Order: sequence, then C-alpha cells, then structure tokens
Amino acid sequence: MTESANVQELINLYVVPWAINIAMAIAIFVIGRWIAGVLLNVVDKMLNKAKMDSMLISFVHSILNALLLLFIIIAALDQLGVDTTSFIALIGAAGLAIGLALQGSLQNFASGVLLIVFRPFKVGHFIEAAGVSGVVEEIGIFSTRLKTGDNREIIVPNGAIYDGTITNNSARDTRRIDMVFGIGYDDDIRKAKEIMQGILDADERVFKEPAPLIAVAELADSSVNFNVRPWVNSADYWAVLYDVTEKIKLAFDDAGISIPYPQMDVHLNKSAG
Repeated sequence: MTESANVQELINLYVVPWAINIAMAIAIFVIGRWIAGVLLNVVDKMLNKAKMDSMLISFVHSILNALLLLFIIIAALDQLGVDTTSFIALIGAAGLAIGLALQGSLQNFASGVLLIVFRPFKVGHFIEAAGVSGVVEEIGIFSTRLKTGDNREIIVPNGAIYDGTITNNSARDTRRIDMVFGIGYDDDIRKAKEIMQGILDADERVFKEPAPLIAVAELADSSVNFNVRPWVNSADYWAVLYDVTEKIKLAFDDAGISIPYPQMDVHLNKSAG
C-alpha cells in the first residue's frame, strides 16, 4: 500500500467523520439558535398580548434564552461525540446547590412573579401588607417598594407580602367611612342625629345612595355611641373623614352637646363620730 493510500485511508477514517460531525454540530447550533429566536419572539408576543409587566417579560425572555442556549450547546456537543451525561448531572447538582443556597431569594422571586401575574395591587395603590402600609411605587422581581404618608421608603420582600394578608385600599372605586361619635347620657339623641345628618347631607362628596348610616350602636359606660358610616369615592376617603369629624365636633359644641370622656364618680361614706 502506497503512502498516499495510507493518507487517504486516514482521512476517510478520521478527518471526514470529524469534519462531518463538526459541520453537523455547527448546523445544530445555528439552526437551534434560529428556532430559539422564533420561539422567544412568539413568547414575547403572547406575554405582551396578555399585558404582562415589562419587567416580567424581560425576565422570562432571559431565562428561556439561557435554557434554550444550554439545550442547543448540549445537543451540539453530543453530535461531536462528547459524553454529555456527566455534564448534565453536573449542571443538575450545581442547580440544586444554588437553589438551596438561594432558597429565600427564590421564594421572593416566585412571589414576585405571582404578584405581577395575578396583580392583587398595582403601582399607585395604597396597600397594607407584611405589617406595613403605603403607596406602591414599584413591584420588582424580589421586592416591592412602598412610600408612606410621611414620605418614607419601605422595601418589603415579595415573599412576606404574598404569604400574608394583603389589604388593597385602592382596589375599589368607592369606600365606606366608619366613624364613632359619643354624646352624654343627658344630651338629646334626636338633636345629635339631626346635626350629623345635616352635615353629611351638605357634603357633596358623600353619596346619597347608598344612604349614610347614623345609628345608636352602644350604650357605653360614659357615653351614648353613634355609628356614622357614609359612602364616598376612594380618593375622597381621608378628606371626608377629617372634615366630617371636625364639623361634627364644632356643631356639637355650638349646640351644647357634650362629647364625654371616661370618668368615675367616687362616693365617700362618712362614719358617725
């Protein structure tokens, strides 16, 4: 066998198969990346059509892109004859270790995704959650940022919010104001009700329907307590609460109706000398 024949045989045995495998691996990578791009565009359009949050769309895009790229690389390496079994096992072990190390962060991430998807509140809503309250300024993947009434910033982990009770004070267009006013036992109940009813009727922000409730709720130790419950737009809640409270107090003062405070009468018995 001549030397040229030996070279040709070596080329046929090693070079050609390797060249074919390399070409196939490159083709798998290129075509795989193209298919991944098409899939990512489809997913992005579906999420945008569903009006998902832009931050969530970007995050899902990044995660899917990384997973698809990893799958494509493994497929290309497998075409080259590389044993990918141990590689996959190594990735799984590393993922498990990272998951255990970042357990709290992953919980906050999962809660953030659920908050963005199900939207129990939106930016601009006033909420009470995780023992704090404030206006929502930002809903992030791992935490939510609130602004309090005195302009403080509170950053709350999403896990603490989603695992607890969420009170959304801005979810509904209307709200009921629950107020309690007490008068003395010697004061005129009918007159007090007329005064409170007149103040509510004169306030244009108070709804006529449903009509405000004014009712004697309790005969307390030192006072006769009224429940006063008008309905208003959610945006007017605090303003009406403060205004009505002040007007009722001033009107009671002008009408001579007392707002008693807790007190105790002490009787002394004098023994005969």
